[in-house]
Amino acid sequence: MVLSRDPVRLVARDRAARRPDLGWVADDPVVLVDDAGAPTGSAAKSAVHHDDSPLHLGFSCYVLDAEGRLLVTTRAASKPSFPGVETNTVCGHPRPGEPLEDAVRRRARDELGLELTHVRLVLPGFRYRARMAGVVEHEVCPVLVARAAGPARPDPTEVDEVRWVPWAAFAADVRAGRRAVSPWCAEQVPLLDALGEDPRSWPVADPAELPAAARVGDPVGAG
Repeated sequence: MVLSRDPVRLVARDRAARRPDLGWVADDPVVLVDDAGAPTGSAAKSAVHHDDSPLHLGFSCYVLDAEGRLLVTTRAASKPSFPGVETNTVCGHPRPGEPLEDAVRRRARDELGLELTHVRLVLPGFRYRARMAGVVEHEVCPVLVARAAGPARPDPTEVDEVRWVPWAAFAADVRAGRRAVSPWCAEQVPLLDALGEDPRSWPVADPAELPAAARVGDPVGAG
């Protein structure tokens, strides 16, 4: 018999240990949240992601060029979660105490060698749960849009392919089921499309509508 003062974390560690084949590029801590989006603690990324992942804080960002085209990425086939899946530009997890915009900029640099400008919050309350190959993503996941400040130089351990796609064509194909994308992207696209035809003009959302765990420092600045 094993006794623990924190049985939930014990089960999470056990589930993670059953998948020694999973290798994370970086095993940063992620923020755990309750159903209302308030922080409840933190745990390593590898311990959080398993077949029954607890709710935690993430983000998605859609990066545009000057013409309003979207930078679409294909996740590296070696990634432990949702490998080889086409998706929006960049996703990730803010570290404990890290402002949301800082996390977005950090992951864009790490995954794509990309600097961002005009970072804006557009869907503060988005959340989802999705499963692939025995790994579940379960996130409160604010959605942001940003402008690329230069060319992408993707890290092959994170990203297999990048391409610029006109937003209207991308959104139409996703909504019609003609383009297979990540589950979170498939759910986000109709919500984003409803904000307007030109993603460069999507209205900025109120940061007060973010889950409490994401309201750290200045969560989304002026860009």
